Amino acid sequence: MRRIALTALAALATFATAAANEAQPAQAVAGAPGCLAKDGGLGTERIVEIDTAGGPLFGDITRQDKEATFLKPKEVVLTFDDGPMPWITRSILDTLDKFCSKATFFSVGRMALAYPQTLRDVLARGHTLGGHTWSHPLNLKRLKPDKAIDEIERGFAALSIASGGRTSPFFRFPGLSDNGAMLAALQKRGIAAFSVDVVSDDSYIADPARLARVTIDRVEARRGGILLFHDIKTATAKALPTILAELKKRGYKVVHMRSKELLKPLPELADELQPLLVKNDPPRGPGAERAAMLPFYGALGPVAAKNMGEGEKVAALDIEVEQVAPQPRERKIEPSKEAASKPKHVARTKPLDLGYPAGWSTNVQRARLNRPVYD
Repeated sequence: MRRIALTALAALATFATAAANEAQPAQAVAGAPGCLAKDGGLGTERIVEIDTAGGPLFGDITRQDKEATFLKPKEVVLTFDDGPMPWITRSILDTLDKFCSKATFFSVGRMALAYPQTLRDVLARGHTLGGHTWSHPLNLKRLKPDKAIDEIERGFAALSIASGGRTSPFFRFPGLSDNGAMLAALQKRGIAAFSVDVVSDDSYIADPARLARVTIDRVEARRGGILLFHDIKTATAKALPTILAELKKRGYKVVHMRSKELLKPLPELADELQPLLVKNDPPRGPGAERAAMLPFYGALGPVAAKNMGEGEKVAALDIEVEQVAPQPRERKIEPSKEAASKPKHVARTKPLDLGYPAGWSTNVQRARLNRPVYD
């Protein structure tokens, strides 16, 4: 009984800590200096502003037609998936502040409505916010088309109302499990998709020291690229200072992505989800109330601009901005599972290059054909 009681108390303490972290308003960090590192930290070398109207796809780990990289050798883009989770996301944000670097967060809709203040904290510190579906289904491309599109659009609507309309039309498929049909749908909506170049494997590596070593080795093997982390993993928060310090030591530079235009959510989904936001985001004084009621149909508006964090303002000054505007592509749409005839055998296909050391097998086995490339 004593052990059960102690376990219950520990669980309650964890929940209380999460609630306390989430209760901190985003405005609390708005006045933080743009760079906390005496030596300038890792910094942000330049900004790539992406025109998403053509629905481009970036990142090497995909079998779909993709854009050429906008990165130079020894440049990296930092990305974090699956959050926000207050007690981990804010630790990652603190580390990024100390190294004066900016990142892109691909957040899940349900998580955004659960922790809207943390989501706004991401934006207040000058980072970019993109979508990662409503509930993170790993079999997204196996769902019926209307269900898959609803997952994507519902996720974006949740992010938009929670962020006050400051979500970029950037999307990452859960498990990097994309296909031509969904990319074509994103293209019609003017949404860019992002795969990755370097997988940190923080979903599977719990030891921070090992996670740092694996990440740096893979970055070095590719001489940079778009990096994948998760801001729901404790090991990631602990390993990130070492990773960023080692990147600086080895001469790598951070490139920050931002969109030319903000995302416009589907109004019917935004209206449907608004009560969920109100339930998890009760006003806590005039500042919090204004943040919860920012416009969410594409424009920042004067209230949003007034409350922009100092870190975001600093990020917009004295940094080279490169504009990228890829043209639309004709996407190859595979026949549906029902329409396709059953093959007599499963042909072996060339495995994706995930940047693993030689000898690591990435061949798809028969029993795993319905599994995503990576989670």
